[in-house]
Amino acid sequence: MPARADDFVPTRTQPDPPPRQNQPPRVLPPSWDLDGLYLWLGPSGAASWGRGPEQMTSQWDSTIGADATLIVIRERESLAALGGSLGASRWTARGGGRVWIDGLLGTRVGDRMVGASLGPILELSDVSHPHAGASVGIWAFFGVTPYARVGVIEGLGSFAEVGLHLALPVLRRRH
Repeated sequence: MPARADDFVPTRTQPDPPPRQNQPPRVLPPSWDLDGLYLWLGPSGAASWGRGPEQMTSQWDSTIGADATLIVIRERESLAALGGSLGASRWTARGGGRVWIDGLLGTRVGDRMVGASLGPILELSDVSHPHAGASVGIWAFFGVTPYARVGVIEGLGSFAEVGLHLALPVLRRRH
């Protein structure tokens, strides 16, 4: 029996399923709200004036290393940043390196975050035992974090350092 035009059945399109009634629509938080707990990881590099365990006089040397920072940001508070940083770096010219733990405090100045750091440092060497010390510093966050710090290391004397840390946000938990 031949097909006729009256036998044609058009293809049906099923509509989308109805939205779930028991879940409210998801509202994304505003992108301008940066408050929260962050874990930042990233490389750092610095130039330092000081004396190493195998040196008799102070001289410039540079370091390359990495830093992990756990910090709470509350932009609208006067104490806008509170956290801690753990870092390690290796000297480029002389052997050894540094390990540090810093407490961090920060506040907003205009649309930027600036702050201070304070903490112990352990100076490591390929030719001598570790030397303990401490440092105090200042920093500013511009997407990258330039910093300057001064400190004293037992048996080696004082040092001054300027550097740059690239803080890459790895984890963020909103308040």
